[in-house]
Amino acid sequence: MIFRRKLAALLVLLGLLTAAFFPAIISGAYDIKAGQVFSIIWAKAKGQSEPKGASRADQVIVWRIRLPRVILAVAAGMALSVAGVAYQGCFRNPLVEPYILGVSAGASCGASLAIVFPNHFPGTQITAFVFALMAVMISYGLARNRGQISPVALVLSGVIVGALFSAVVGVMKYLAADTQLREITFWMMGGLYYATWADARLAAAVIGPAFLLIWYFGWHLNVLSLGDEEARGLGLNPTQIRLLLVAVATLAASVCVSICGIIAWVGLMAPHAARFVFGPDNRWVAPGAAILGAVYLLVCDTVARTLTAAEIPLGIITSILGAPYLLWLLRRKGGEIYGQ
Repeated sequence: MIFRRKLAALLVLLGLLTAAFFPAIISGAYDIKAGQVFSIIWAKAKGQSEPKGASRADQVIVWRIRLPRVILAVAAGMALSVAGVAYQGCFRNPLVEPYILGVSAGASCGASLAIVFPNHFPGTQITAFVFALMAVMISYGLARNRGQISPVALVLSGVIVGALFSAVVGVMKYLAADTQLREITFWMMGGLYYATWADARLAAAVIGPAFLLIWYFGWHLNVLSLGDEEARGLGLNPTQIRLLLVAVATLAASVCVSICGIIAWVGLMAPHAARFVFGPDNRWVAPGAAILGAVYLLVCDTVARTLTAAEIPLGIITSILGAPYLLWLLRRKGGEIYGQ
């Protein structure tokens, strides 16, 4: 009976994702009728180069601009959400999100270096991705002691590394020209302005397998939440499992942030919202959080590009909604968080 209820809830969430997906494609500053949008997508999916009755401008807007952007929003929301599930389960901390190990600070550092010194780095996205992974590797190196990695030491290392990379970003802002400074600031606000099919394919190729792997290890996350001693008693190696899951979650989050910039709060909000629906079992929380994160980011992106004439950075929308949620979460679960 419980299984059926959870499965029904999951199907409802999939329905919500579908309901948010199509309006996101239709909505925009350029008005295109819904029937025309669907005919273009259907014709392109069948391989027709020139759909009947559709202008060249309509085809470009729907197929090359809106559809890859919507797909990328779904992939990014899934990546940040399942990464949040993995981090919170590994560290046994309900307030941990994907950027705790310095992912955002490392990516910001790489992006700012590529913007200020474009001749010395391969590109903003690639450099942001490399520096995000580098930040996590440094955090792991600092936290490792006699072959063991403490979750508390890892979080503290992430805070230290994040502070160092943030200082470099500050130096880059000081050295940057006016146009470069605006570009750095705009990138750090997050957004899907320049989404392409190449970005969508890359995100799907990395985030899809990462989601499946974290979902597969949902039972292991349940065991880790009991503590390392209990995990060892059940025949698991908590250090190895934690290393694997954190590495996969960081990879997914790094790809997301390298393409979209800094988008906060999704990895914190979606896992908790999924637990309200499915309970603490991570085998259900992981897919539930992935769908909720995709819906949330898709709705936020649609609002960001349709609310005003000028597009609002996506990170601003998610932060406006995320900060009150964190305050509510602290009031509701403050005793659990502080061990009272």
